[in-house]
Amino acid sequence: MAGEALRAADLPGRGRALLAAREILEGEVILSESPILLYPSSLASLPAYCSACFRSLPPPPHAPCPSCRAAAFCSPACAAASHPRLLCAALSRNLAAAPDAHQEALLFLLSAYSLPDPSLRALLSLSSAPSPSQQQQDAATLHAMVSSLAPPHLLPPGFSPDLTAALLSKDRTNSFSIMEPYRPDVPLEVRKTRAYAVYLRASLLNHDCLPNACHFDYADRPGPGNTDIVVRALHGISEGREVCISYFAANWRYADRQRRLLEDYGFRCECDRCQVESKWKFDDDDGDDEGGDGDDTMEEEHDKEDGVDEGMEQEEGSDGGDDDFPHSFFFVRYLCNREDCYGMLAPLPPLPNGDLSHVFECNACGQLKKEEEDDDEPDAGDSSMVN
Repeated sequence: MAGEALRAADLPGRGRALLAAREILEGEVILSESPILLYPSSLASLPAYCSACFRSLPPPPHAPCPSCRAAAFCSPACAAASHPRLLCAALSRNLAAAPDAHQEALLFLLSAYSLPDPSLRALLSLSSAPSPSQQQQDAATLHAMVSSLAPPHLLPPGFSPDLTAALLSKDRTNSFSIMEPYRPDVPLEVRKTRAYAVYLRASLLNHDCLPNACHFDYADRPGPGNTDIVVRALHGISEGREVCISYFAANWRYADRQRRLLEDYGFRCECDRCQVESKWKFDDDDGDDEGGDGDDTMEEEHDKEDGVDEGMEQEEGSDGGDDDFPHSFFFVRYLCNREDCYGMLAPLPPLPNGDLSHVFECNACGQLKKEEEDDDEPDAGDSSMVN
């Protein structure tokens, strides 16, 4: 369809958001965006992925970074593109000796401080949740570590503990995970994140426990743009409606969803689904149940914890009636049926003649499934077919 699909707006109680600028068809690609910031998930991931595009590295020999020798690239083009200069310098200065608990945050900060000034300002303009007291304490420690690892002449103007703390708050609420592709022999809870990415427009997508859109990444897709985020509509969205994604797997239980949203994003969800499920009672409603993980995505954008919770199966059976769970159709149609996946199924984009596709793609495992298929035998799909 012609015309911009999304427009930014300020919504009371929800902050910045993206609204449908026109009628949106189910399956339509409503956003495709390159990251403003891209950084590795861990030091351990450096030998496995290209440090420029984060595709899986082919068998050795690789093209190592001539400066730090720790990073590697999949092609001469990526080697020419290089990787963040402060990160490169820190890898030369024994970044690997940093405590494991701080390595991920250091990778973010060193990459963020490597951005040109306009991009750094754009990153700082994004929203953030209130920082927990522990994170504020960690910010001072991390700032000192950045100072010791980065050459002073490479640090940006205004480098300060306050700027470091402000950057850390942006990472926590705006980064999306770029995941290792699904493999049936690898449990979801140990599926790896290869990199994190920040997207300026996608960061405006708010959460809903019954989202009307979901996002995809195609990290090993050939050609340029393999780290772009692709957002597709799950169903038709009328003009003026807010476009939302879920910040975690849709099968999470009410208590786990609320805990994660409050701890990581600073709000409690009051969507239609949460209003229904808040009235349910469980035998283990003692506040000690642990949240589980799907494909975040969000991500996510983004999820940096492990574990799986098959909470939706338990929730649907809590009182045993459709009246208790009026949103069951959503999970039948849009939750992936592959065991231990818990991804979202989005229709493929409409056909060139405007007809809707009745083939769904999972944003976690990549399976393609016809809408009329039963749920017993999912087809293996190739997500690279979607642009």
